[in-house]
Amino acid sequence: MTEIHPTAVVNPGAELASEVKVGPYSVIGEHVTIGSDTEISSHVVIEGHTQIGERNRISPFSCIGTPPQDTAYRGEDTRVRIGDDNVIRDYVSINRASAKENWETIVGSHNFIMAYSHIAHDCVLGDNIIMANLTTFGGHIHVGDYANFGGLAAAHQFVRIGAHTFIAGGAEVSQDIPPFMMAAGSRAKLYGVSQKGLARYGFSRETIDGLKKAYRIIWRENRRLNEGIQRVREEVDSSPELETLLNFFENSKRGIMK
Repeated sequence: MTEIHPTAVVNPGAELASEVKVGPYSVIGEHVTIGSDTEISSHVVIEGHTQIGERNRISPFSCIGTPPQDTAYRGEDTRVRIGDDNVIRDYVSINRASAKENWETIVGSHNFIMAYSHIAHDCVLGDNIIMANLTTFGGHIHVGDYANFGGLAAAHQFVRIGAHTFIAGGAEVSQDIPPFMMAAGSRAKLYGVSQKGLARYGFSRETIDGLKKAYRIIWRENRRLNEGIQRVREEVDSSPELETLLNFFENSKRGIMK
């Protein structure tokens, strides 16, 4: 059965599935939908058109579905959609979308979002992402699966961050980070392929070596980007991971990190 603490405020229009728990002094808005076996701790605010999946754990003082921090927002019925099995720790904020893109902020499944992190309007996050404490995303950021962020990392709006990337603590990300790469520094730059992370997730030695060779050709030999990509296609054995890397270069708005 659903358990709602007597001090919690749950709007009658909210839809709570079976075995949802809502802790003391939490507030659930009218258009909120929460999937089964999700646990809402004390003092959590969830409002707006927010859809939360199953088996999520949401810690105290988190705010989900609050209006975007965008001066152009005029109260449109934009949304937040969150998948399953996420851990959302203390004081995390996830804003609903603006009306400038697809009207939806999206967080996938199996993500670990640590304390004080912020996910701004229109962000699209994949699955199995780790955001250490105080990771901050500006608006319209897209993050691939298995990306890993150290504490205090921050990303500029409209940046794209590829799958299986590792971003060191305190990094300021102002341009797109291609998949499988490491980035670090107060003005972040690339530091090669995330070899240990890829090995940990079972990528073969041949795949990692191919990505390393591609990195050397594109970034270390001082070529124009298009020339480097063409040479990689000619000289490096094809693999799904290599194609993912090369396809990432399309449609960059912020430019590719050097």
